[in-house]
Order: sequence, then C-alpha cells, then structure tokens
Amino acid sequence: MRVSMPLQYAGDPKASVDQVVELEKAGLDTVWVAEAYGFDSPTLMGYIAARTETVAIGSAILPLYTRTPALIAMTAAGLDDLSGGRAVLGLGASGPQVVEGFHGVPYVKPLARTRETIEICRKVWAREDRLTHDGTVFQLPLPPEKGTGLGRPLKIINHPVRPRIPVYVASLGVKNVALTAEIADGWLPHLFIPEKADKVWGEALAEGRAGRDPSLGELEVSAGGLLAIGEGEDTKRLLDLVRPMIALYVGGMGAKGKNFYNTVARRYGYEEAAERIQDLYLAGRRDEAAAAVPEEFVELTNMVGPESYVRERVEAFRAAGVTQLNVTPVGEDPAALVGKVKEWVS
Repeated sequence: MRVSMPLQYAGDPKASVDQVVELEKAGLDTVWVAEAYGFDSPTLMGYIAARTETVAIGSAILPLYTRTPALIAMTAAGLDDLSGGRAVLGLGASGPQVVEGFHGVPYVKPLARTRETIEICRKVWAREDRLTHDGTVFQLPLPPEKGTGLGRPLKIINHPVRPRIPVYVASLGVKNVALTAEIADGWLPHLFIPEKADKVWGEALAEGRAGRDPSLGELEVSAGGLLAIGEGEDTKRLLDLVRPMIALYVGGMGAKGKNFYNTVARRYGYEEAAERIQDLYLAGRRDEAAAAVPEEFVELTNMVGPESYVRERVEAFRAAGVTQLNVTPVGEDPAALVGKVKEWVS
C-alpha cells in the first residue's frame, strides 16, 4: 500500500501545506485536497505543487456540477504540467444540499454526468482530435437549437504532460460504485469499514469490474481514517475527536431520505443509530448527535490505539482491498507516524 493524507480545508491552509512538506520527507505518497464550500481546491493544489517535489497532488473532490468537463480537464492538465506529472483528479457528484444550495445548479443525472465528464476529460488530455461529444448531458459543440450555432470543435492549445491523468471517483451509492469500478482509475469511499466493505459494496464492485476496460488496470482504492497511537483513556480521547465529523456526515450532509452517508451507515448495520444521529443533528443538537455515534463505528473507521492494534487495523484495510491508506495523523510527531506506517505497508 501507498500512504496518503487529506488536507484539512478548514483553518489556515498555509500551515496545512507546511505539514505536507514535512510529511513528504517522511514518505507521504499523495495528498488529497478537498473542496466543499470553502476555498477552492485547485488554488491550494497549485501552491502545494510549488512547495513539494515528489508527493502526488489529488483533488478530493472536485464537485462535478461546479465546472464544465472541459474546464476540469484544463485544470488537471495545468496542475499536471506545473507539478511535473503529479496530478490526480478526484471527482464526485456531491449532493443537492451543496450543488443546489450553494451553486444554484440542478442536481440531475449524476451518473451520466460522471461518466461523460470522465470521457470528455480523457479526450481533452489525449489531444488526438478536436473535442466532440454527443451525450445525454453534454453535447460538444453545443447544437444550434441550444445556443447560437456558432460553436465549433476545438483542441486544447497546450500539450498535456500526460495523455492520461489518473481519475478517482468519490462514490457511495450502489450504482455509482459500480460505475466507478467500471471506468475510473481509483475509488474514494468515505467512512470505510474494511470488515463490512464487501457486504456493502462487493456486488457493485464486481458488476463494475465485469465491464472494465483491461487497459485501465486494477481499480485503486484510497480509504482510511484517523491515525494515532495511544493507550487507555488517551485512545478514547483521540477517537472522540472523530465523533463530530461522523455526526456531521451521517446526520447533517443532506436531508431526510437523501443523505448518502446516512444510507451507508444503515447498510453497515447501524440503522437505529443512523436514525438517531440524523434526528439529533437536524434538530440542532450536534453534541448529542456526536455522542450517539456507536463506539464500534468510530473504532472500525479509524486506526487508533496501542501500536500493535493500529497495525492490525492497517492490515484490515489492506485485506479489504485498500491500495492507498488515507490517514490523518494525530500526535506530537505526525511525520514520525507517517514514516512508521510507511514502513509497515511497504
């Protein structure tokens, strides 16, 4: 396994990038830069490219509805050039709460939009022909009946460093996971419990892989959680740091009946807890929602405890098919933690 880390997008981004520089020296392979409704991801990714030398720089995620496919392709190609071929494009559909609430774009046809965006990006990077596309979501050039009729096929001016930039998709729903396994280079699941992953996603992954182009190679999987070594009460304190985040996703990232993370928690077997967390969170009782997250859920989605136990958790992620362990190191010396895990997985 390789080792990656999500960049914390709240707080001081420059301080977070300072940490990435130190973790790169410890063996960090990839840094994932999130974009929600704060600072944009590409700006921070460009800054990281200027400050680092070897670490791969991935968006996790660029929301599909916020940009045209051509702009997404141009952004990834630009970053790949500046970083010397270190870009990774992480994409995701996000959800109606952000897409319609913050961007004012209708949240329609997420599966088709995902497929067509990836197809268009790969056409742009390959630069074999002028860009055309005739899909259910995108038509390039735009047909006369939908515009002025003056559009014409174009080709990206610059020559991309690589004709194929790795594309990862953040997906949780059965159909979206199947699509990811079919067409993406990698998968970015969230709140991943290795012991329950096959039960929840096994069939969808198998379905997608059955239609996968062999030229894509094996599907990469990037998953993990909080990484910390501690004993007794220290372990409980560290795990409690994660509870508000889990409550936010399971309880607050969406509405009743339309929260992908809540659905995953239910599919894991935490139906009653998922219901209670959501009710409390949507009622504004966030502390109670965090306290309602089952202890087992917190433990299994993270790697926290005595060193021997943490090593067991790392191996559980490996056994579940994770090829890139995505860690958030917490402790007095995060770089030493990353270096230690790097030794374990190499």
